[in-house]
Amino acid sequence: MSAVIIQTTCSSKIEAKNIAKVLIDTKLAACIQLSDIESFYSWNDEFCSDVETLLSIKTRKENFEKVKSKIKELHSYDVPEIIQIDITNSSKKYLKFIGDNTNE
Repeated sequence: MSAVIIQTTCSSKIEAKNIAKVLIDTKLAACIQLSDIESFYSWNDEFCSDVETLLSIKTRKENFEKVKSKIKELHSYDVPEIIQIDITNSSKKYLKFIGDNTNE
């Protein structure tokens, strides 16, 4: 089993917690960490700065498309960040935790 971290950002902690709960309840993710961040970006040729909540979603690599679909369904942004980061090094016990707590 290959494990990944999927990242997305939300405009509110309420939205982030809702997405996290759904992903955990449906066994699409084993663990999700929420972090308060400040994002700087360009949108419609304007400089923007927003306080957001970053979700770091730990799951199986093969779950990426299902997680992406669920995030799009629940997310308020027109273009949510949904990126996959491969976990290249981890303890076997942590990889087992991810595998034991997610659906194939």
